[in-house]
Formats: sequence, structure tokens, C-alpha cells
Amino acid sequence: MRTSELAIRTGGVRGLTDLTAACQAFVAEAAADEDGLLSVFVAHATAGLAIVELGSGTEADIVAALDDLLPRDDRWHHRHGPRGHGADHVAPAFVAPSVVIPVVGGQMALGTWQSIALVDPNADKPVRTVRLSFVPG
Repeated sequence: MRTSELAIRTGGVRGLTDLTAACQAFVAEAAADEDGLLSVFVAHATAGLAIVELGSGTEADIVAALDDLLPRDDRWHHRHGPRGHGADHVAPAFVAPSVVIPVVGGQMALGTWQSIALVDPNADKPVRTVRLSFVPG
């Protein structure tokens, strides 16, 4: 297994960050022309990963959907941090902290419109750690 760690700078802005190019660069180096699996894992309690279409308004839709589902108010038992921060800790139950992508011939087998995105509802963390692991088949 080959592993690498990325420091993703979100700039402390709530939203989505495209990881696709960084993941493909890692796969190109780690997999060469091999088949296997790419595991992408975000090591934070207030962020997740999604395979979605980016650049078509999806980013704003996902943030709005999370805000509708998990309002940023004082209802949460988890209360440290700014108002509504408890919602940030619930978000990973809906947007998982990991995804696995098939790799075929050294290329991620994503669909035409699929991208790998870091979903970060918490503006308090300007840098996120993402671990990439390639497991040969």
C-alpha cells in the first residue's frame, strides 16, 4: 500500500474543495499502470468527502442542503465554538469522512461528471488533512 497526506487549504471558508487533480496525481505516481483501489480519508470530525459533479452550482446546493438539514442554531448538545458549530460535528454522519474509488490501468474510474470533493461546513479550520492510500489489486 502506498500512502500520502495532503494539506488542503480551504482558507477558512465553508464549502467544497475539488480534490480530483490531487488524487489523480497521487494515483499516477503510486499506481503506475496498475489496478487497485484509492482510499481518500479526511481526518477531521467536522468535514467529509463526496463524489459529485462540481462547477454547475452543486457546491452551493450542497452547503444549502446541509444548512437546511442541520440548522446553524443553538439546538445542538455539542456547544463549544461559534453558534451552530454542533451542526458541523453532525455533518460527517451525512457526508462520510472517506470514499473509495476503483483504479483501472493507473486511472481513477470516475464517471464523466464525477469529481472528488472535500465538504467542509466548518469555517474555523483553514487547513484540512486528507490521507490518500492506494491498494494494488
